[in-house]
Amino acid sequence: MNCNNTVYAVLHCFCIDRIEQTAQAILDARAIYPDCSLADLYDELTMHVELRKAHQTNDKAVMQAYGFSFKMTESECVAELVAI
Repeated sequence: MNCNNTVYAVLHCFCIDRIEQTAQAILDARAIYPDCSLADLYDELTMHVELRKAHQTNDKAVMQAYGFSFKMTESECVAELVAI
């Protein structure tokens, strides 16, 4: 997509770029712990701070892209996504 055509296109490209950056940050955080399984990495009680923060940043970028409020619960977010 050409990001110079419309305000919407520029915003769309910004959101995609931001989500790509935050997704890469998740992969980078996981790479810090190469000996951990996914089960270990995503254990709610022992999740590493870097990985948790990377996911929270990614969540915000995705919510911004969809125009969702950051105050939405996970259930509300899922309901909105299903409604799309």
